[in-house]
Amino acid sequence: MTAAGLGPGRVAFVLKGYPRLSETFIAQEIRALEQRGLDILIVSLRHPTDPATHPVHQQIKAPVLYLPEYLKDEPRRVWRGWRRARRMAGYGAARRVWLKDLLRDPTPNRIRRFGQAVVLAAELPADIGQLHAHFLHTPASVARYAAAMRGLDWSVSAHAKDIWTIPDWEKREKLAAARWAVTCTETGRAHLARLMPAPEKVMLSYHGLDLDRFAPAAARVGASDGSDPARPVALLSVGRAVAKKGYDDLLAILALLPRELVWRLVHIGGGALTGKLKREAARLGLSERIDWRGAQPQPAVLQAYREADFFVLAAKVAKDGDRDGLPNVLLEAQSQGLACVATALPGIAELIEDGRTGLLVAPEQPEELIEDGRTGLLVAPEQPE
Repeated sequence: MTAAGLGPGRVAFVLKGYPRLSETFIAQEIRALEQRGLDILIVSLRHPTDPATHPVHQQIKAPVLYLPEYLKDEPRRVWRGWRRARRMAGYGAARRVWLKDLLRDPTPNRIRRFGQAVVLAAELPADIGQLHAHFLHTPASVARYAAAMRGLDWSVSAHAKDIWTIPDWEKREKLAAARWAVTCTETGRAHLARLMPAPEKVMLSYHGLDLDRFAPAAARVGASDGSDPARPVALLSVGRAVAKKGYDDLLAILALLPRELVWRLVHIGGGALTGKLKREAARLGLSERIDWRGAQPQPAVLQAYREADFFVLAAKVAKDGDRDGLPNVLLEAQSQGLACVATALPGIAELIEDGRTGLLVAPEQPEELIEDGRTGLLVAPEQPE
């Protein structure tokens, strides 16, 4: 995103949670916009739950407004917000939009978002000129309702899960109401543009990488060929333990490798499936070869990139439609000179040219890497050009 498409005054960034270790790309964007002179207020729908933060979070100057995560926990605040919001000129229009949404999505989540929106509309400082939501699902709902109450423009950055898991009617109506939208892959942009009468409102902006924080690593020397037990091939994967990351498939791939190949996998990332994946690794006899490190701050992740021989990511389309766009960890790994092996999801294929800038295999087909004769990358990693 650039500051050019934003209105006068401060901009309120509406985020699902802040700070979050898994959303470094949002923090980097906010920091870069601050450096370009944009005055930002961060609005978070949730309080932080991660055990640490990244250094970039400490560099961000924007204050944070935390909305009630659960309405029942702050009833007086919600009541005060509603009493103020209902007097606003746009409240009736916002309520009609919400009721229309609620009829099609009669869930507690939809009720909560309107409650958060009335608090936001009531507490938003007078100098805010525009709202910007990161993610097209719940943050965009809150931003849309609150902007309507206050008579403000709003815009949205769409990413991955939000594009592929909410219904088309919701995407279509939110995009029509937003001043503009931006997404981080051509695959996502084309999908959203097809839903729009004015497709030019949806723009493509790939996530950047701050090379001050990801300075090139020193050249690797003497990469392991997997034959020496004292020097195993160092594999690295960074990503949350959720279905779309395909770690069940990655474990299946590793179980198919020749037993004489000596390797170690480091996994960085939290997630609800961690316990299940550890049990599967034990069932496959892989536990002694895998180091599950959990969520880590950026300096630790950077060090892991520099210690690895290559990076692996087995992303896939989950049963609920959730999928990755262009995982930022691939850009980070490439910035450190790592050879990358990943699945050929459309967004990933926008970055990696198979056989030239990395290796792509079909999602959910762990045997392909073994059967197609390219196991040599695993047995003898080559120094990237």
